[in-house]
Amino acid sequence: MIIFGTKGYLYQLAILTLVCGQCGNPAAHTLRKRVTKFTLFFVPLFPISTKYLTQCTFCGAEQKVTKEQAEQLRTQDAGGQGGQPYGQPEQRQHRF
Repeated sequence: MIIFGTKGYLYQLAILTLVCGQCGNPAAHTLRKRVTKFTLFFVPLFPISTKYLTQCTFCGAEQKVTKEQAEQLRTQDAGGQGGQPYGQPEQRQHRF
């Protein structure tokens, strides 16, 4: 018997102030990295997919961004805030 599946990890990279494309309000947006890893016997082995997204804290709308855009937003934020990262990584678990 072989037990396999996936496990999702959600990392908060930064908190940015942007104008939301959905509601049009200048609001805080969280920049997040979502990584899905393949698991074998509940041990995460390797990443299957990595996605970057921003989420508006005012209306909750999410927007996918590329890795390059995420790195650019993060470096712009770090330059303005003294280079200090925000928060700790969050974890989400999905088992199939």
